[in-house]
Amino acid sequence: MLEMEAVQYKGFRNLYNENGEATGFQVCIRFVGYRGPWLSQFRFKNITVDDEVFGPEVCTFTHGGIEYTYEEMLAAGFVKWQLNDVGIVKVKRPGGLSQGSHMVSAEFSEIASYLPPFLDERGGYTHPVEKREMIIV
Repeated sequence: MLEMEAVQYKGFRNLYNENGEATGFQVCIRFVGYRGPWLSQFRFKNITVDDEVFGPEVCTFTHGGIEYTYEEMLAAGFVKWQLNDVGIVKVKRPGGLSQGSHMVSAEFSEIASYLPPFLDERGGYTHPVEKREMIIV
């Protein structure tokens, strides 16, 4: 079951390669609008962990079992992100995150045909940023 907040507790963990080395971490998010967007309408801005900001250049986005770069996501015009689907943001960070408590936030926005085009130039309609204390075990 999904939590009400955009940043989900479930799924927050380090990522490892085949040699057992931590290569990054992942954060699960849900879209908090009143309807799900097409992936091409979703504007990912960043994930922030303990005041360290990770932008689209070091992140990939997994939806429906398919992993997209940010550019690929913008071109995915026929992929719908339903409100009850979880998106996984994978962040490349050598060594991952240390065990323990971390303050995590996700910043994203959306564009829509009924919003003025200049909003897309500004990054779309931005959803409120929330911070959650998360734990890596």
